[in-house]
Amino acid sequence: MTAGIASWLPLSTGERSVAIEVLVHGPLSRTELARRLGLSAGSLTRLTKPLIESGLLVEVAEAGVSAEARQGRPSTPLDVVADSRYFLGFKVTEDMVYAVVTTLRSHIVARHDRPLTTHDPAEVADVLGEMTAALARDHPRLAGIGIGIGGFVQDRAVVGESPFLLWRDVPLAELVERRTGLPVVVENDVAALVESETWFGAGRGLDRFVVLTIGAGVGYGLVLGGKRVPFAEEDRGFGRHWIVDPNGPLTPEGRRGSAVSLLTIPSIRYQIHAATGRDHTYEEILALAAAGDPMPARVVDEAARALGALLAQISNFVMPQKILLAGEGVGLMDVAGKTVEETVRDNRHPLAAPLDLETKVSDFHDWARGAAVLAIQVLVLGSAEG
Repeated sequence: MTAGIASWLPLSTGERSVAIEVLVHGPLSRTELARRLGLSAGSLTRLTKPLIESGLLVEVAEAGVSAEARQGRPSTPLDVVADSRYFLGFKVTEDMVYAVVTTLRSHIVARHDRPLTTHDPAEVADVLGEMTAALARDHPRLAGIGIGIGGFVQDRAVVGESPFLLWRDVPLAELVERRTGLPVVVENDVAALVESETWFGAGRGLDRFVVLTIGAGVGYGLVLGGKRVPFAEEDRGFGRHWIVDPNGPLTPEGRRGSAVSLLTIPSIRYQIHAATGRDHTYEEILALAAAGDPMPARVVDEAARALGALLAQISNFVMPQKILLAGEGVGLMDVAGKTVEETVRDNRHPLAAPLDLETKVSDFHDWARGAAVLAIQVLVLGSAEG
């Protein structure tokens, strides 16, 4: 860890609350900050002083307000210097590594991708180290690294299991730290995306929030009280056992009628190939369905009804303020969004509040950005237990 980062840590519980509030919602005046956190003016001054002295927070001028009018600190906004440090996020897939550099507020300022030709853990760590060195040349103030992996991750450091990489008990954080000299945090990729959206995206400021992803698999993340709820089954294939339609299709990836069998890109492609003997990309299948081709239209309609039922189940039991639907498979909404919406209504109480559904077409750089947010959290929270 660099001296600059160490000078910001450790933060007390109160300092941490102030730093997060300004980072996520700033700039904020001291008056507004005190109101949000329920602090007295004296307590806020005590908490903000070390944060300002360390350079984590700064006082900023309000546009159009003269210096005379700004007399008195309560009206002077506090903010973070977003480009004072940069963070590196990696999304590792079966055959590619996607990297982004972000500011302290998670704005992407650089991208860099490389093919992954090996699954040997040491060699993968070598690739991540080389990519870090290349990106550090243009962004020398790198403060930390976050890595998103499709699999089960222990203690934000060890990849316990990754079916895509065929890994078990790989100490990835340690391997990459050795090669880069930077603090590294590793997390399940869906969990990383949820953290990113909670702090800087669709879930910012919400008490109850859900992220549902469809693509190569089905991912689910729950936020309660503004914090992600960790659970033991994260990316251990629970979507294979989430039965949406007991009479639905059976695929190699999931049980009959499961969310995985009905909704994932590999399963939809499998169904079309099994029925027609021809291989089509996911985008081609959606286009054929939109054009009225019977078999693709039937499979896409089943997927849309499954998605609608899944969204309704989540809404009925969790009662979220918003659901974010993300991932490479959300193109389904463009072709069959009306069916999804109708199915949601059919599976909810007639007087239930309308579902606030936000759809986000995510590429792998969005997943990498989520991993970078993990590193940002480590900086502000002072640990890998965000």
